[in-house]
Amino acid sequence: MKKFLCVIFAIIIHGSYCSQAAKKALPCYDFTEVLKVEPTLLYKPHLDASKSFGIKLLRDSKTVLKYINNGKFHKIKKSGKGYRVQKLDYSRAWMVSKGKLMLERMGARFSKETKGNTFTVSSITRTLEDQCRLRKINSNASLGVSSHNYGNSFDISYVRFNDVLRYNPKMEAALEKVLKYYYDSGRIYYIKEKQQSCYHVTVKNY
Repeated sequence: MKKFLCVIFAIIIHGSYCSQAAKKALPCYDFTEVLKVEPTLLYKPHLDASKSFGIKLLRDSKTVLKYINNGKFHKIKKSGKGYRVQKLDYSRAWMVSKGKLMLERMGARFSKETKGNTFTVSSITRTLEDQCRLRKINSNASLGVSSHNYGNSFDISYVRFNDVLRYNPKMEAALEKVLKYYYDSGRIYYIKEKQQSCYHVTVKNY
């Protein structure tokens, strides 16, 4: 009887382990459902610009690593002239070369316009896995494909300047002036996201 119970117990433990392993192996998103979500008319140009870089939709860490290893993604420094990158829990500090260059140019221009002030980058490149994790704590995170999933988008807070979280209309106006300059020159698209208190910026393949 004891032997029989031990066998049953072992089967239950093994089944439970296999079930947990399967759950860990499966992505936390449904790829088919992700692709079904239609972008808004406002957001569609961002996705079209993203696809022009030849980067495939970033599903997980392996796809990001592939683009890092082949030189397509470049590391974003934690700070540079005119900008700071906050701690990134749900995104990665890597971008395509034009994305990195544009962030640096925007930072330098903002610093010049404001005599040495800095803006804060709150999010950069995200995989679908990152997005799924983010959605668990932020219901406003995109259900579908995001331009962050291609390595050419980043978010800039409009309530955090010089590492201080505080509404600053003067700094916000200066930031929007910089954004408008690069938008008018055909280099970026941007959207003001009120719920996240940030500007979503997508770099075009100019």
